[in-house]
Amino acid sequence: MTYRVIQWSTGNVGHWALRSIIARPELELVGVWVSSEAKAGRDAAELAGLDTPTGIIATTDADALLALKPDCIVHTAMADDRLMEAVEDLKRFLRAGINVVSSSPVFLQFPYGTLPSEAIDPIVEAAREGGASLWVNGIDPGWANDWLPLLLTSGSERIDRVVCSELMDYSTYDNPKVLFEIMGFGSALEELPLLLQPGVLTLAWGSVVRQLAAALDVELDDVTQDFERIAAPGPLQVAGRTVAAGTAAALRFRVSGIRSGREVFVLEHITRLHPELAPEWPQPTGKGCYRVEVEGEPDYRLDLQLYSNGDHARAGLVGTAARLVSAVPAVIEARAGLLTAVDIPLTTGRGLVS
Repeated sequence: MTYRVIQWSTGNVGHWALRSIIARPELELVGVWVSSEAKAGRDAAELAGLDTPTGIIATTDADALLALKPDCIVHTAMADDRLMEAVEDLKRFLRAGINVVSSSPVFLQFPYGTLPSEAIDPIVEAAREGGASLWVNGIDPGWANDWLPLLLTSGSERIDRVVCSELMDYSTYDNPKVLFEIMGFGSALEELPLLLQPGVLTLAWGSVVRQLAAALDVELDDVTQDFERIAAPGPLQVAGRTVAAGTAAALRFRVSGIRSGREVFVLEHITRLHPELAPEWPQPTGKGCYRVEVEGEPDYRLDLQLYSNGDHARAGLVGTAARLVSAVPAVIEARAGLLTAVDIPLTTGRGLVS
């Protein structure tokens, strides 16, 4: 069976999602939405960096694309700085009867316990009204801290604690808005960026620890957040900008699920703009990795290294996009509503072996 798909945005993740859709034999690309006139009118293949034209021309006309009534939209538009607008976009798609896989807003990957019911219910109602499904995922939050840790726990006799970590050098991450405005790199340590404002970490990544807790039948007493930042000892060149000495250049944050006074589930990020910064913090395997540790009987530790053309940051974008596209058939066939990682079956790279 072939499913008709629209790609919504062609930025850092959308570029790779577009390539993944074109590569999948069970998917038919029928439209591409772009946010700028500079991209409108261009063939999807050109936007994806491919040589063979698809005949699908990108457009800024959202109404025209929705009128095509695709089976699914792969939504990868930036939402960090426009959360409410992004949610309204998703509700619009759902009410139109179109299934959606999306990379954001990330808290929707498992919003229960993180968002109030008045924020969740309108999304669920839009899905039911249109008879469509919404699934938000990626790599983190996503399969590096939902399916990977849950798979490891299936081999446990006893579980004491589950820790999911991202340990990355972000110096090659080509997204200045995220790096400098949202994460606050290059700013004074006393200036808190959006990401580190009270409650933001637990909003974005609290969903990770709450989903693990729900999947393992644990009722949490609290979800907490903490962070630490390290200044650059000298100037660094990152994403075309100079990060001045004395400004933020490394970040460590933790979101912890607490039960009976102790950590049971932990989501941790350790992000550096240079590998020699903060040597006392945990170090990645290779240039960057996602690490899953299950403490108990037995203890497990899994380090997932990822590279694309030698670049781990690019590999994370490819992996996020491919994860969404792989799930398109399963989400289309699922019940109407807001889905989580435990609601869909195993998805694979079927049809991609060359």
